[in-house]
Amino acid sequence: MFTGIVTAIGTIDNIEHKGDMHIRIACPYDPETMAIGASIACSGVCLTVVERGGEEGDAWFAVDVSNETVSCTAQDQWTTGRKLNLEQALKLGDELGGHLVTGHVDAVGRVAVAREEGGSIRIEILAPQSIAPYVAEKGSITIDGVSLTVNSVVDEDNGDVRFGLNIIPHTGEVTTLGALEQGDAVNLEIDVLARYLKRMESLRK
Repeated sequence: MFTGIVTAIGTIDNIEHKGDMHIRIACPYDPETMAIGASIACSGVCLTVVERGGEEGDAWFAVDVSNETVSCTAQDQWTTGRKLNLEQALKLGDELGGHLVTGHVDAVGRVAVAREEGGSIRIEILAPQSIAPYVAEKGSITIDGVSLTVNSVVDEDNGDVRFGLNIIPHTGEVTTLGALEQGDAVNLEIDVLARYLKRMESLRK
């Protein structure tokens, strides 16, 4: 379980293909805090640490990424040199600064708009019909592992949904969201509470 509050930006520095992908990610964490078998969210994808090394401030960890995971996530994410939003798993007693996030990607969206607006960045995401019922104004959503509040929602004629968010300067600087451009693919995870509410509604019919 995660909170959607990014604690570091990592960089994919090596990829090996062993059936699945074996990926090494450089990061500033202390390797002693990354136990083998621990979970780390990598741009919203919960992955398991299988190796680790280096030293605090100049560390790395390795994960195995299955073909199934690749097919369900933003595929240009899995390239050498790619920057990733990182968050280590929530521990009991940690502050819940964002919202409850599982690290399971529900859909891949596309950036339809990315422009400066006041002192922030206005982002509009076009997402598939499958998650449209779960996206609500003032509700929470996770974009590439970052917990955000939805500012606007527009239902498209084909059933897809377009929703808008504002990225404040701090969030843009400490995550990869500040570098998003029109056409970029992003990993989306809907709010867990929205998922349960939708299920309860369906059972009442």
